[in-house]
Amino acid sequence: MKHLLLKLEPLIWFMFGQGILIGTILLTGWLLVVGVAAPLGIVTPLSYERALDLGGSLVGRLVLLALIVLPLWKGAHHTRHVFIDMGGGDRDAVVAPLLYAVAIFGSLAAVAAVVRL
Repeated sequence: MKHLLLKLEPLIWFMFGQGILIGTILLTGWLLVVGVAAPLGIVTPLSYERALDLGGSLVGRLVLLALIVLPLWKGAHHTRHVFIDMGGGDRDAVVAPLLYAVAIFGSLAAVAAVVRL
C-alpha cells in the first residue's frame, strides 16, 4: 500500500495545492459576498431560479465541483500529515488510505450531485 501511495503522491499534492487555491481565493470571495455583502445590502442576493441557472451551466458545474472536491483532498492531506506529526507515523499505512478513500467517495458523491443539477 505504501508503494501505491508513493506513486500517487504527485497527484495527491496537485489536488492538495488546488484545494488551497480554491480555499483561499474562491471560498473567501464567496464568504465575503454571501456572509457580509448580501446581509448588509451591498449586493442583492440571487433568486433561486438564477442560482439554479448559474449552477446548471457547464462553467457553473465545474466551479461547484471544484468548490466541493478540491477542499476534500486538501482536508484529507492536511489531516494525514497532522496525524503523522502527532506521532502516528507508524499507523500511516492504515490512516492514509482511509482518509483518501473518504476524499474519493466524497468526490464521487459531489460528481453525482453536480451531474443531477
